[in-house]
Amino acid sequence: MALFGRKSTAVATAVAEVDPALAALTGTYTIDPAHSRIGFTVRHAMVTNVRGSFAGFEGTLELNGAAPAASSAVLDVKVATVDTGIADRDNHLRSGDFFDAEQFPLMTFRSTEAQQLGGDSYRIIGDLTIKDVTRPLAIDLEFNGSATDPYGNQRVGFEGSADILRSDWGLTWNAALETGGVVVSDKVKLTFDISAIKSA
Repeated sequence: MALFGRKSTAVATAVAEVDPALAALTGTYTIDPAHSRIGFTVRHAMVTNVRGSFAGFEGTLELNGAAPAASSAVLDVKVATVDTGIADRDNHLRSGDFFDAEQFPLMTFRSTEAQQLGGDSYRIIGDLTIKDVTRPLAIDLEFNGSATDPYGNQRVGFEGSADILRSDWGLTWNAALETGGVVVSDKVKLTFDISAIKSA
């Protein structure tokens, strides 16, 4: 089921019979931060991985089950809420060497289209903005399904990831190691675990 994007990826989509289960998902969904996670993994000193996440974020999903290509997604992440478990490292990430959180408080994503890869697998394509740089980003997602929680909320769930080169967004700070290589890898893996509640 293609749930995001503004462009159909196949002509057959226009004439396919609407799946009632998919059509029932139509609506506006608000991302639930209490049951979602926006994270990242980056190589440190060439030998290990550092993992972190952002505690502050919000977003909405506009799902159109009858015409999935008309759906869209919006995500705003407060970069000052970065958390790797080490205060000094987090403060460095907030500084001008990396996110410059005081001048550029938000990292944003705006979807533009979707591709169905088969089954419940999708690729969501959009614009990722970090600091003052906007570049295209493709996120591979799995649709985990929908459910009504004990409080009567209708939820949908997605999980996914994307690999980026931080230098593409101007995050170029590094330091050389005596043994060769650098302290922080250019490649960063972004991870998304999303639970969203139907609000309209």
